[in-house]
Amino acid sequence: MANLITIKKGLDIPLQGMPTSETTEDISTDVFAINPDDFPGYTWKAAVKAGEDVKSGSPLLYAKECEEIKLTSPVSGKVVEIHRGERRKIEYVSVHREGEQNTSGLEKSDSLLINLFRSGLYAMMRQRPYDIVPDYNAKPRDIFVTAFDTAPLAPELLDSPNSKYLETGLKALASLTSGKVFLSLPEGSGVTSGIAEVYELKGPHPAGNVGTQIANIKPVNKGETVWTLDVTTACKIGKFVETGELDYSALVALTGPCMKTPHMVSTIIGASLRTLLKNEIKCENGEVRVISGNVLTGWRVNKEDGFLRYPYRQITAIEEGDQADEFMGWASLSPKKYSVSRTFPAFLRGLSKPFSFDARIKGGHRAMIMSGEYDKVFPFDIYPEYLIKAILAKNIEKMEERGIYEVAPEDFALPEFVDTSKLELQKIVREGLDYIRKETM
Repeated sequence: MANLITIKKGLDIPLQGMPTSETTEDISTDVFAINPDDFPGYTWKAAVKAGEDVKSGSPLLYAKECEEIKLTSPVSGKVVEIHRGERRKIEYVSVHREGEQNTSGLEKSDSLLINLFRSGLYAMMRQRPYDIVPDYNAKPRDIFVTAFDTAPLAPELLDSPNSKYLETGLKALASLTSGKVFLSLPEGSGVTSGIAEVYELKGPHPAGNVGTQIANIKPVNKGETVWTLDVTTACKIGKFVETGELDYSALVALTGPCMKTPHMVSTIIGASLRTLLKNEIKCENGEVRVISGNVLTGWRVNKEDGFLRYPYRQITAIEEGDQADEFMGWASLSPKKYSVSRTFPAFLRGLSKPFSFDARIKGGHRAMIMSGEYDKVFPFDIYPEYLIKAILAKNIEKMEERGIYEVAPEDFALPEFVDTSKLELQKIVREGLDYIRKETM
């Protein structure tokens, strides 16, 4: 029987555009890309040149620090472009799909870990502390697998077509740690495992964040390392171990108030948004912001030349709000305006009823207000305001005392949403993690 954990602190944001269970097949997309920024912790170098033929599973990029760790091509075809930005930094490598599709481009080994390195599956896991692709030298204390997502409009993760390979994936993961594998599920899922220790969680977002699960199951202390991944990746590992096949499929939710018909799409990781979103976006009041991911932690992308970004499971479309013309502006008493603190009368109609949010910040940057507002949505046993101040001061000792090793930027997405000071908390935490890693390793 699963252990039950109740999360009391948090907030479910009632955003319009929940996807239906209807699933369509994406057959028109022919260009796919891998973005190295999605895989922090390593310096990625190009393993191919523009115009080169590649097979699915062939390396597109490799880690400078450990050349065995690769980011691989999701399709067979021809390399279109190695797109570089400032200081020749690689922004993405794109491939045009051509010919027969198979994973013959992968060089296999007798070692599971080396196979995970070479297949790109290793790069889809994360390490705490630092929220990076796991250090190739680190031995994880435990491994945490999350099987649900509570972010706004997030799809069901247990609907993976590879779910039959989950137990094999968990067994493979268990061989990589001397500790335990923990599987976190939503309440009432009924899933059991003979390999992993199963926990069920109930409560508002961020109950589905792996950081929340770690904090409530077995927190990370200084000097300890744990690995994390979602259940979709665990199933892909299981399929790879059991059949030898790499699966680059992605079940993506098209969500948000600016999506014509929110639904699920079956595609391949890194798909071009130009074709994926063709005739899917509606624009009624100005520009639309397209986000690869959810509205709290996703990447802002261009729907004309952007690509589906890691973790490859959701695209959200909301209005920019640049054409908004509201009577009385911030002083309006419109019931269509949402407020966590009940500043507007919308709570009278019920805050569970979906709202059509836009991308406006609705405020300017100001000094941090010590009001305890972060604590209401932050289910960790640490003081978030004090941690943020320690990061801004670059005080390593205080950062360690206040829990820097337990958190990732996504854990501060809700505090950033409710913050009246409009601070970029996720960016601050990312910079703090990078700074302490650089200074202490």
